[in-house]
Amino acid sequence: MRVGEELEPLEIPITRTLIVAGAVASRDYQDVHHDAEAARAKGSPDIFMNILTTNGLVGRYITDHFGARSSLRKVAIRLGAPNYPGDTMVLTGTVVAVDGDTAQVRVVGANGIGHHVTGTVTVEVGA
Repeated sequence: MRVGEELEPLEIPITRTLIVAGAVASRDYQDVHHDAEAARAKGSPDIFMNILTTNGLVGRYITDHFGARSSLRKVAIRLGAPNYPGDTMVLTGTVVAVDGDTAQVRVVGANGIGHHVTGTVTVEVGA
């Protein structure tokens, strides 16, 4: 692990099932995450992914790269363009700092509209 190291991109198809399952798993029952008609009534073209699902996908991306023994120490993300069904989000990451067995990774998740998520993740890499 070194500063400037780029993580292999991860493509995630954004399906209705992923959006709804993520909302249910995180106990986020807001209608905009499962009811297309309600989402449209509130000005959205369709249902969209919640931040907790995005947070989980970012965590998975980092631990898949650094291994099962890695531990997330801090996740600081911000949402941008919504993830709608039928799109694909591509997660990319770059190591921006290393201190011993801890790295800070800049993460971007982009979809067809723009950047869905941006932020940094601090990860401790286990032996």
